[in-house]
Amino acid sequence: MKFSSGGLNIQLAGKPGKLIEKLVEPKTLYLPTSSTRFSFTDVQVEQGQQVQAGDALATDPANWNLPLLAPRSGKVELNQVPDHITLEDISPVQESSPAGDQPSFAVTGKRDNTSATKLVTLGAWQFLYDAFTGQSPNPHETPQAVIVSIVNLEPYVARGDIQLSEYLTEFTRGLEHLQSFLEYQTIFLIIPARRSSFRAQVRERIRGYAWAQFVEIPMRYTCDHFNILGRKLKLKRNEAPVWALHTEGVLAIDRALTLEKPTLNRIISVGGNAVESPTHVSLTPGYPVKDIRDKFVRETAVRAINGGVLTGKTIGPEYLGIDIECKGLTFIPEIKEREFLGFMRPGWDRSSYGRSFLSTLRGRFSEHYNTTIRGEGRPCIGCSYCDEVCPARILPHVIHKYLYRDMIEEVDRAMVDLCIDCGLCSYVCPSKIDLREQFIAAKALLKQEREEARQAAELAREKEAAEQATVVEEKGL
Repeated sequence: MKFSSGGLNIQLAGKPGKLIEKLVEPKTLYLPTSSTRFSFTDVQVEQGQQVQAGDALATDPANWNLPLLAPRSGKVELNQVPDHITLEDISPVQESSPAGDQPSFAVTGKRDNTSATKLVTLGAWQFLYDAFTGQSPNPHETPQAVIVSIVNLEPYVARGDIQLSEYLTEFTRGLEHLQSFLEYQTIFLIIPARRSSFRAQVRERIRGYAWAQFVEIPMRYTCDHFNILGRKLKLKRNEAPVWALHTEGVLAIDRALTLEKPTLNRIISVGGNAVESPTHVSLTPGYPVKDIRDKFVRETAVRAINGGVLTGKTIGPEYLGIDIECKGLTFIPEIKEREFLGFMRPGWDRSSYGRSFLSTLRGRFSEHYNTTIRGEGRPCIGCSYCDEVCPARILPHVIHKYLYRDMIEEVDRAMVDLCIDCGLCSYVCPSKIDLREQFIAAKALLKQEREEARQAAELAREKEAAEQATVVEEKGL
């Protein structure tokens, strides 16, 4: 499988290291009732109710009734914070020993009728994606293939190999459970295309599984994107779904089907140039963001981002706790003043895709990333840098010009729907145009227009059918 074009190897300082730090248990958890894909609108608990760890606090009726689980035992507060379910007076979970090589029952290799239900009710299904749409797949369908990636290449998000290093036995067993959902389909295991003792260890452990196929990818951002992998593997978008998940998803499946327990802890990254010691941390969903910021960040003017710097979302003071899909918190210096004569700076400490800074003489180095755009946004100069890095092989600068002229039909014909929202076009743009946000808005508009057209066509068919029924009735009389 070749990745000859698109993508970029981004070198940024402040990436988390290999250590995993376990944070102290907080006194209160603030669980957001929504995340990127899920909206937990069906509340299952009452004000002041005492709940146990693993109880369902709310469910998402639009996504197979996936539950928002209580990470710890505590008292429910529904009205304390908007858009959050608060747990107070929480009690730590007393785990026995790790699963290790002692599962509560053997992996049979056959799909149990209740397996999918267990994955949903125990919260493991939140870790699975449809490779092409990015949405939560139907747990009761059989996929055409499964993509499992131990690689996360966007800057500052949690690394899959870190999560896997201590749980290789559980990971292997989770793959066996996952295979029981398949018939003759393949599980594609995505690993980095570079030699290491860890890669050799993974290969040795999985060796002999006929249903598992290793796929080596370069360490270049977007080569690990599920949508791009699905295309490169020549899987069909319009056929059966393609399931996709990362390391934590496989471990959650093993925990649900081997121990019949929910995954109550997450490993996320805490990175960015504003973090003194970037690292990975083990914590629960709902963990207070303020506690993390106070522990790891010393600067006052800082932008907090839920996720990586390219696709993450800026979070404000209203976002109090870690949501269930969080893979990392990124803190970067907030530069609000425009740099004086910034265009004249030689850029010795700055990287540029167009190689327009003096730093091109330095060779590879890690740039200190902040919020400055190095000058104000400017009109598109037609440099085609966005076209070169685009992994979807569309023409971002052309689509941008169509959008500027409100030529939405041309935008549709330019296949903006193929955009995977990776943010590389915005990252390399010398004019600092936020192409990613433009394309997200354009896709939403096109989706809305298609839905309105579908509804109009359905109404027209119903009207025509009613008229025909009236004519038949009149003729019968």
